[in-house]
Amino acid sequence: MNRVVVTGMGVISPIGNDVASFGAALKRGDVGIAPITKVNVPSSPIHLAAEVKDFNPEPTIAKKDVKRLDLFSQYALVAAEQAVTSSGLDLEKIDHDRFGVIISSGVGGIETFETEVLRLHSKEDSMRIAPLFIPIMIANMAAGNVALRFSAQGICTSVVTACAGATHSIGEAFRAIKHGYADIMLAGGTEASINRTAVAGFNALTALSQSSDPKRGSIPFDKDRNGFVIGEGAGILVIEKLEHALERGANIFAEIVGYGANCDAHHMTAPCPDGAGAAKCMALALKEAGIAPSDVDYINAHGTSTPLNDAAESAAIKKTFGDVAKNLLISSTKSQVGHLLGAAGGVEAIATIIGINGGFAPPTMGYQNPDPDCDLNYIPNAAVDADIKYALSNNFGFGGHNAAIVIKKWEE
Repeated sequence: MNRVVVTGMGVISPIGNDVASFGAALKRGDVGIAPITKVNVPSSPIHLAAEVKDFNPEPTIAKKDVKRLDLFSQYALVAAEQAVTSSGLDLEKIDHDRFGVIISSGVGGIETFETEVLRLHSKEDSMRIAPLFIPIMIANMAAGNVALRFSAQGICTSVVTACAGATHSIGEAFRAIKHGYADIMLAGGTEASINRTAVAGFNALTALSQSSDPKRGSIPFDKDRNGFVIGEGAGILVIEKLEHALERGANIFAEIVGYGANCDAHHMTAPCPDGAGAAKCMALALKEAGIAPSDVDYINAHGTSTPLNDAAESAAIKKTFGDVAKNLLISSTKSQVGHLLGAAGGVEAIATIIGINGGFAPPTMGYQNPDPDCDLNYIPNAAVDADIKYALSNNFGFGGHNAAIVIKKWEE
């Protein structure tokens, strides 16, 4: 079996559009949530979103090509370019047949979908729609466009498991390298779903926070939490076979050592109340990593700020870690960047690696009122210094999808 390491990272997020600015904002506790601007419906009960600021796809994407790409693909391409650049890969010297891509998106090009369907139906007797409507909109095209850019001719696929998608993508890429099917993978997730259709849909599920206070919108594990704040962005990793990375003298950010994936098979949108499925998922990741619960120092929790998820995840952590749970450092990056849906696990894996290498555990911002059902250490409101050797990153999605990865501090 091959050891698998992270050699590149790229991020587009509500608190920074590159790894350096994102990491600095993460440690400061910056919150990228603000009044929503991308949905202009005065009667809407949804007031907040975690929007990407000052995004410029150029020069990564030529101006003439921008209109041929939905925003979710643009985010993925720019984050992937950052990741490849930071990895130091010489694309002239690699085996492109062993270079793959797995990038998730929960809803793909929903902005393109909304725009073109409205245009189509605005005229009763019309079949006119954008010629590239389908390839711009379908969820696999972030992975496809990234593969095209870098001539990645190995496995290229898109895991669509709602909010667990990016973590599943990283886990599946890890396994592809571990078991010898690839040498290098670009993996993570991307999402650009802050539009009227998506916001209305999640609001109809009563999943979104209706707070108007940016500091009290996404408040994971707080007693007063009332829904998630929708976010957007992308997080992409270059994942590589250790031997391959060492041969080319790569800078190694972290090692991936375990992956868990299973299903609650309980409900379309709600997690098992006792956290049983998530607990088994975390246990599977620890088993593959070959570590005990007491070896884990930090958990980047799914932590959506919804009443059901946060209580169930807290129960799952206690079920998996037992008496050790009270000693764990736990936080939710969604308190700073909102919920990036299919991109969440990519951005959160990067946040976890930044914390490991920076000697700190990121905070859970906005936490004020403890909940008896969520009684663990969620690192309230300020990052803490921490020597993290093993970290766990969790993500769970509608449909009962559970995913967890174990990330280890790089040691020769």
